[in-house]
Amino acid sequence: MNLNPFEYMSVTQAIQLILAPAVMINACGLLLLGISNKFSAILNRIRALNEEKRKLILRSAEREFHPLENQRVESISRQLPGLLRRAKLVQDSLLCYFMAVGLFIGTSMVIGVDFFFPNPVFRYFVIGMFLTGMILVLAGVVFAVLDTVRGFAIVRFEVTVDE
Repeated sequence: MNLNPFEYMSVTQAIQLILAPAVMINACGLLLLGISNKFSAILNRIRALNEEKRKLILRSAEREFHPLENQRVESISRQLPGLLRRAKLVQDSLLCYFMAVGLFIGTSMVIGVDFFFPNPVFRYFVIGMFLTGMILVLAGVVFAVLDTVRGFAIVRFEVTVDE
């Protein structure tokens, strides 16, 4: 008795199997959209703080620093490393999502190839690629959660430093 589920598959069933990873591609697309906006916002914040710090330091060459300006430069200097760590977390999240999309596309392609050239080895590739893609999605979510926690800590620092 042969238990190969791909042996008696119709074209419609093959298309359904090929499209199953497309649901995950769509989900990753939504995650990528949100996290890439966050990445852009963090990078813009880093650039703005760097520019503000440069301007304050240039002004200090012309005249003596006001204590509040000194406090602001110190605050920016303490925030930038945290923002860079956040940017790295978001970058790692983005990379995980992009690699997962690639694996889900590969999964669909291997399912299609298996339909025309049945081989039991392809089943292991399909399962391995899909599960690896899911693990990468989970890793991307973990990186995004870590970024969210760090983001709050940086904002809390900025608010409390001026009190």
